[in-house]
Amino acid sequence: MLALPVATGVSGFGPSTFMMILCWIAMTCSALLLLEVNLWMKEGAHVISMASTILGPVGKAVSWCVYLFICYASLVAYTAAGGSLFVNGLGQLIGIEISKEWGCLIFILFFGWIIYLGNIIVGRVNAILFIAMITAYVALIGVGASEVKTHLLTHRYWPTSFLAIPLLLTTFSFQTMLPSLTPYLKRNATSLRWAIIGGTTLTLVVYLIWQWMVLGIIPVNGPESLIKALEVGEPVTQFLRMHVQSKWVSFFAEYFAFFALVTSFLGIALGLFDFLSDGLKISNRGKGKVFLSLLIIIPTFIFSAYFERIFLLALDTSGGFGDSILNGIMPVLMVWVGRYILKFPNENRTPGGKFLLVAVFLFFLFSLILETLVHTGKACSIFEACKIYAEEHKDGEI
Repeated sequence: MLALPVATGVSGFGPSTFMMILCWIAMTCSALLLLEVNLWMKEGAHVISMASTILGPVGKAVSWCVYLFICYASLVAYTAAGGSLFVNGLGQLIGIEISKEWGCLIFILFFGWIIYLGNIIVGRVNAILFIAMITAYVALIGVGASEVKTHLLTHRYWPTSFLAIPLLLTTFSFQTMLPSLTPYLKRNATSLRWAIIGGTTLTLVVYLIWQWMVLGIIPVNGPESLIKALEVGEPVTQFLRMHVQSKWVSFFAEYFAFFALVTSFLGIALGLFDFLSDGLKISNRGKGKVFLSLLIIIPTFIFSAYFERIFLLALDTSGGFGDSILNGIMPVLMVWVGRYILKFPNENRTPGGKFLLVAVFLFFLFSLILETLVHTGKACSIFEACKIYAEEHKDGEI
């Protein structure tokens, strides 16, 4: 949410909205397909068990690699941004200057401890933080709506819009924690579908309003612009205060950013904790619990603290490679094999038949090919495209 306006700003509100809706449809469908697979399995089965049962050793190996990549990349992104918020917050509130490394360490130790306390505590803490996040969001939109400049929303630049697809996939990426959600809702298929469809739809609405406000306040080009935020790899809230009259906008933006990061961090970390426990066959109690926690905390801290621009880079890469493969292509393959080859039961089947499976598969294949071309230098990245755009329009603020 904090990276999205930065990555889609050059495209403009219209093109980014179109691409966001497209990714919302694809990710909602893939989540429903993954749910179908998960309900075929015994309780407690995670991605490793699902892929191993249906796709064999190759599927198991791919799911291992890609799942770890998605989760660690996401946690690194959230910790890097959360560390930056700690650095700025302590400096502004009490005048204490700390380094980025200390900010990341404080963030991950404090919230990593919550993961250690277990699912029930995480659920309760996340519920409180989620309410606080929604409160901050509503307050932010309420005071920020009057700051929106309509002419900024008319900006359109379609050539860069499709480059944001990998990052947009992470916008609706929650499939990694779906196996943890299934027992939480007592394997009730109806409740789980409502959680998926209702959750992603609510997320879409929240994101669209957020996009409308941010892209209507911060200019695309010029000093303290969306392109500048992309260059330094900072969350968009760091630049919001530069373009508003009300001090409350930046106040609520900082709190909203914090709660958004923490709730995302806790959700992904919980899913990774259960995944490692299942995949490594390590008990989530006693010494096993400590070991699993350290497996999450140590690598995340090292990458978040010592790599520049890691916030946007980690999110973009996890979407292009991780979400395309694990949350897109693999659910389609597992459902195809489970339905038409292994003949698993027909109950809880996702509507749409083979047409839906092919359409979802092709969409995620396109995203994977796009990200591969970008990383092999055969296609322009968002960052490079924005630099070209900024150079072409350097004479004015847009």
